[in-house]
Amino acid sequence: MKIVNYRDVLPIVMDNENVKQVAGRVMIGKEDGAKNFCMRVFEMGPGGFTPRHAHDWEHEVFVHKGKGEVWIKDQWYPLEKGSAVFVPANVEHQFRNTFDKDLTFVCLIPSGAPEI
Repeated sequence: MKIVNYRDVLPIVMDNENVKQVAGRVMIGKEDGAKNFCMRVFEMGPGGFTPRHAHDWEHEVFVHKGKGEVWIKDQWYPLEKGSAVFVPANVEHQFRNTFDKDLTFVCLIPSGAPEI
């Protein structure tokens, strides 16, 4: 069992030409004995974005705070607090913050996928 506040988990900060103003935290993962899923929390600053990419696993996203957009199948879709997103395996996708405050979302992936 594990109970932790996300603020107590050190973020991995990503900021380069492919990903801007993104901090990711592995909340529950393989080091905790989680055998089926990994739970991550991402915080994205204003103007931030993830790389446009696809991979062999699905993931599920829940927006906790802020506003933004997700690119799926050649189209941008709006996101806001309370939005849930299912990204199927092998579908190109990208997240971006279109708001003047942080965008925070929880992202679940299956075990075996890179945790960050």
